[in-house]
Amino acid sequence: MPNKEITIAEAQKMVDEWITTVGVRYFNELTNTAILMEEVGELARIMARKYGEQSFKASEEGKELADEMADVLWVLICLANQTGVDLTEALHKNFEKKNVRDKVRHKQNLKLK
Repeated sequence: MPNKEITIAEAQKMVDEWITTVGVRYFNELTNTAILMEEVGELARIMARKYGEQSFKASEEGKELADEMADVLWVLICLANQTGVDLTEALHKNFEKKNVRDKVRHKQNLKLK
């Protein structure tokens, strides 16, 4: 696949096409939720070792941060597709919410100064 930008909507469509052709079908929503938690755990493990105090085990060598983040994104997109969530629209609404709720909150947080 060429290295080009992919919109969120394109990603949702690409994942759906892959699942329904190569992957046969989606796992059910509960299974995908469990898989999402597993993938987030794998991401957390790398973060703890790369940026935290833990060291890598020999069996963890070769694990890449970007690949684990992509795994999390993949399963999240699967769940969005299965539940009818338009992630582009959801992200826009989330920005609106944060711009109202957090407009001055972080600027006033003394812990961030």
